[in-house]
Amino acid sequence: MFALYAFSGHSQAQDPGIKNGFYQNPVFAGDHPDPSIIRDGEDYYIVHSSFNYFPGLLIWTSKDLINWQPVTHALTKNVGAVWAPDLVKYDNKFYIYFPANNTNYVVWADKINGPWSAPIDLKIGNIDPGHVADQDGNRFLYFSNGSYAPLAKDGLSITGEAKQVYDGWPIPENWSIECFCMEGPKIIKHGDYYYLTTAEGGTAGPATSHMVVSARSKSPLGPWENSPYNPIIRTNSSTEKWWSKGHASLIDDAKGNWWMVFHGYENGHYNMGRQTLLQPVEWTKDGWYKSPEGIKTEATLKKPAGQPIKSTFSLSDPFTTATLSSQWQFFEDYDPQRFKLTPNGIQIKAKGKSIGESAPLLCTPSDHSYTAQVEVEIEGKATAGLILFYDNRLYTGIAADAQNILAILRSWQFTTKKDINKTHLYLRLEKKEQLVNMYYSTDNKEWHKIENSAEVSSFNHNVLSGFMSLKLGLSAVGDGQITFKNFIYTPQK
Repeated sequence: MFALYAFSGHSQAQDPGIKNGFYQNPVFAGDHPDPSIIRDGEDYYIVHSSFNYFPGLLIWTSKDLINWQPVTHALTKNVGAVWAPDLVKYDNKFYIYFPANNTNYVVWADKINGPWSAPIDLKIGNIDPGHVADQDGNRFLYFSNGSYAPLAKDGLSITGEAKQVYDGWPIPENWSIECFCMEGPKIIKHGDYYYLTTAEGGTAGPATSHMVVSARSKSPLGPWENSPYNPIIRTNSSTEKWWSKGHASLIDDAKGNWWMVFHGYENGHYNMGRQTLLQPVEWTKDGWYKSPEGIKTEATLKKPAGQPIKSTFSLSDPFTTATLSSQWQFFEDYDPQRFKLTPNGIQIKAKGKSIGESAPLLCTPSDHSYTAQVEVEIEGKATAGLILFYDNRLYTGIAADAQNILAILRSWQFTTKKDINKTHLYLRLEKKEQLVNMYYSTDNKEWHKIENSAEVSSFNHNVLSGFMSLKLGLSAVGDGQITFKNFIYTPQK
C-alpha cells in the first residue's frame, strides 16, 4: 500500500500568469521517461520506465492529461532495469509489457489499482514491446527493431517466432543524431488504418537526435507506409528549451481531440532526466496525423478536455503514516523487511560499506532549485545521508555518523566536521540550479554550512550513460539503523 498525492508539472504550478484553460510543459516535471498512456472512459492512465528503482511501474491517473495522481506500483519484484513499458487495456483486463534483464515481461490485473500479478517472463529478447490486436482478437507484440511476435489469446505468452516487417523512416544523412536507434513502437487503430508511432535518432547525444516518426497500414502486421509528415516532432536546434524530443504515444481526449505524450530533456537541466511533455496533434484529410502549424512544445497551450484533479503535490513527507508514500523508491534492492514505518518516522536498517552499496531511498525532484532537509536518529555504527544520487557509482551530499559530519563529493566521502557527537541531528541540501550547498544542525534552529559544496550538472546520461537522473534521497550505511523524520522539500525560484 502507498499513500497518494496529486501531481502536475512544475511549470504551470509555479507560474500564476498561466490562465485557466491553458498549460505549459512539462506535465510531469523531473525524470518521467518513455510514457505509455491509455484512456478508459473519462480517465487517463500513464506509466513510465522505472529502471532500477523499486517498487516500479508507478501508474498515474488523470481526467485532463495535465494534473495527475498515483494509483499504485504494478511491480514490486526486482527483475532488473525496467525500460520502456506499454500499458494496455484489452478485454477488460489491464496489462503492462516491459523489457528487463535481456528479456520481456508482462504483469496484469483485473483492475487498474491491482492487485497486479507477479512478472511473467515472455522469454523473448529485444526491447520496448508494443501491444496490438487485430479485429479478430489476435494479439501481437512489436519490438524496437520493427519485428512482431504473436501472443497467446490471454496475452501472457509468446506463441511463435518474431517476424521483421518495418525498417523505420530514413533519417537524412546530414542530420546530427546519436544513432538510428529505432525504438518505442506504439500502435493504435484510427479509421481504416493502424498507425505505428516510433522513435528514432537516439534518446540522448545531440539535442537534435531523438524524434517521433509515424507509419500506417491497413493491417496491424504491415506492410507499413511512412508518413509524409515525418518527423512528426523533433528538436531542430540546441537553442530550443526541450531537447531530444521523442518516444511518443497518441491519445484522444473525451471530446475527440488528439494529443501526443512524449519525453524530452530540458535545456540546461539535463540531469533532471527525460520529462513528460504533451502537445496536440491533428488529422489531415488524407488520413495522417501531424503537429499543427505554429505549435511549439515550450509555448502556452490550450488544455485538453476534462476536469482537473486538484493538485496537492509535495515531496515533503513526515514519515508518520503506516504506508510508504508512492514517490519513494529504493535503488535496486527493494526489501520490505528492511524498513518499518512508525509514528516516529521510517526506520531503515543500515546496509553496505558505501552509499553505492546501501540501496538508498529515492524520490524525483521536480524543480531546478530547492532545499531538502530531514531529521535523523542514528543507532549503532550507522551513517545517515541526505544525498543527490545518480547511480551506485556517483552521488553527492552530506552524511553523519554518531561522531562526525561527512561530505560526499562525486562518491568521495570524508569527514568535514569532527566530534559533533550527536545521534540526533538534522541535515539539509540547498540546490541552486547546479550548485549544491550542504548544512547540518543539532537543534533545527542554528544551521551550519560545511565548507564543501558540489556542482552537479555533469550527473547525466550523456556523461555517465545508464539513462538515469539526479534523484534526491536518504541513505543508511554500515551497521545499525537510521530513523528518518520530517523530510521537507521546498521549491525555490
